[in-house]
Amino acid sequence: MELQHRNSSSPQCSSNSNSTSSSSITTNPNNRINNNNNNDPMHSWWESVSKARSRIHSLASILPNHHQTLSSLADSERPALSLLSSPSAYSALSSSLSGSHSDPLCHWLYDTFLSSDPHLRLVVLSFIPLLSGLYLSRVHSSDPPSLAGFEAVLLALYASETKSRAGKPLLVTIPDLSLPSIYHSPLRKNPNNNPNPSVGVISPPLEPHIAVKSTKRACIVGVALHSYFSQISHMPSWSKLEFCQFAAGWAGQDCPCRREFDQINTLAISHGNGNGNGDGDNEVEIEEVAEVMENMKIHDPDCESPNCITKGDRIPLPWEILQPALRILGHCLMAPLNSQEVKDAASFAVRCLYARASHDLVPQAILATRSLIQLDNRNRDNAATSAAATSNVNTPTKVKKPEILLVSK
Repeated sequence: MELQHRNSSSPQCSSNSNSTSSSSITTNPNNRINNNNNNDPMHSWWESVSKARSRIHSLASILPNHHQTLSSLADSERPALSLLSSPSAYSALSSSLSGSHSDPLCHWLYDTFLSSDPHLRLVVLSFIPLLSGLYLSRVHSSDPPSLAGFEAVLLALYASETKSRAGKPLLVTIPDLSLPSIYHSPLRKNPNNNPNPSVGVISPPLEPHIAVKSTKRACIVGVALHSYFSQISHMPSWSKLEFCQFAAGWAGQDCPCRREFDQINTLAISHGNGNGNGDGDNEVEIEEVAEVMENMKIHDPDCESPNCITKGDRIPLPWEILQPALRILGHCLMAPLNSQEVKDAASFAVRCLYARASHDLVPQAILATRSLIQLDNRNRDNAATSAAATSNVNTPTKVKKPEILLVSK
């Protein structure tokens, strides 16, 4: 009986299993399609393009005077990157920013950053120098206007960085120069005998904030500048140039002490056979080298060009803002792909910040700015030396007449 009962119950079990499997089959196709769409690179690319085009068309509705230019960017194969690399779109948006609560451009930047598309986020990050510059300059004025639009975008950046750090600080390991190099002396087998490495804190753990308070303003703006620095290699040159101009305006220190390290080393150039009698070719060579060295010098932004002016007013510069600002200026100075205009603007800004730190007596700021100035001068000297050497190689020299020796009989 037991066997019959088991045999009789087995069809029911099989029918139940078939029913469950059939139900699972009926519900799984949609999930499989969604998974396939998520894993399909063509689908993800088209979704990104559609999202970017939607955001650009939304921007074109806010800026009707630039509708044609923005529409052409939306029709490109990579609309988000085209928007990022368009100076006309950047100038159109920057000239219309007000920063108020009802500013539609601030709403557009806020919604675009929350879209989670990496290329669209780069577009928002490219406006961080402008947002932070206008915000800090206006908030410290005698009669500050409403800047809720700027603060909403800055809080969105701060919340994203807080989530990515997960309550951990940003640390850097500082090597101990008193110890021998690991390439010359092997490490000890007992790790307990090795001293603990020196660790520096770049940024402490972040606390969530839902509003920009006066006591937390520097921290929130500094985190936004750090987010900009983390993607600075993708930023266009005009965005970097604008930050350098704002940094010089924030320093607000125009005194002779900022020119303390602006002496370029004199190059020892040998001409001809070293007798000091210069002919026409040597004079041309000297003029070419002098022109090259003049181009290597740092030109102060005291000109009529809009790219040579400083922006913003003198503001308080706590270390929370000054540290990421110096890291950005360091990239603008040292990155080989930056234009000479960006390097000159960064050189001027660093010297203004050095003068400001010298007057405020901030040791860590003096050390950081002075190090950047010395690195900049060294690079300019090396560039002038290599340019002079190239000029010497390319300059044709006269064929010397054969020497005639008189021998007495």
